[in-house]
Formats: sequence, structure tokens, C-alpha cells
Amino acid sequence: MPYTIPLDVFLVLSRGDEVLLALRRNTGFADGRWNVPSGKVEPGESAVVAVLREAREEVGLSLAAADVRLVTTVHLSRPGGHARIGLFFHATHDPVRHGSPVNAEPHKCGGIAWYPAAALPPDTEPYNAAGLAGWLTGTPLVLDGWPA
Repeated sequence: MPYTIPLDVFLVLSRGDEVLLALRRNTGFADGRWNVPSGKVEPGESAVVAVLREAREEVGLSLAAADVRLVTTVHLSRPGGHARIGLFFHATHDPVRHGSPVNAEPHKCGGIAWYPAAALPPDTEPYNAAGLAGWLTGTPLVLDGWPA
């Protein structure tokens, strides 16, 4: 079987100096940790279409492709040699155009909340924290978990 790396998409939705986070629950991965709306790119789907779909599915927002822009990429290495690539897209929340965020997946999410981007909760999922740090610092590529 050929070596493949999953492609993840993340939505950094900002409101002033805050970002929207969701509390993971009942997913089997990182439950009890905060993350931005995110998910995997599905077969036949572009990264932009995927992030728009995840925004709609997870927090009920109607974003257009013109509303999001790629702000950083995280190349993650996990123990055991498992790697992932995450594309972090940013959008500034406009409640008139996008709607108000809601917990659209309460079976997988313990709640949503706005947090200062520069002071994330200590229980923020590390992959997400790496991408948010890349966005804040303007770093186009973040290598997380790789040896220096």
C-alpha cells in the first residue's frame, strides 16, 4: 500500500481578537479538548469545499469560498511515525452574512465559545494550537512534532 498522509482542514473564525473554539466530546480522539471547527477532506472534495462544509456541519455557518483564505499549514508528526497535514483557513465572522455559530453537532461537541486568540485555554488540542500560533505569527509552515 502506498504511503499517504491525511489532509485536514481547519477554520480559524475570528471576531475581533477572539477565535471560535469547540469542545470535543464522544469522538474517541482528544475528547475534553478545545479545537477550531475542522475535519478531513473527503474524496473528490477540494480543501476549500471541505472547510466550508465543516463550518456548516459543525457550527452552522454559511461561508463562501471568498470568505476564507489559507493562513498556515501544519505538518504534524505523531508518535509511531504517523504524519498529517493541516490547512488552516481564516475567516472574519460576519453575523449578517454567515449567521451565528451554534453547536450543530451536540453528539460530538460539548459546546462552543469565543476565546482570545493570544490566550487559548490550556486544554486546547495541540495540533489546533500549533495552527493558531502559525496564524497569529504569520508563519506559513509549522512543523509540529518533528525533530529539530
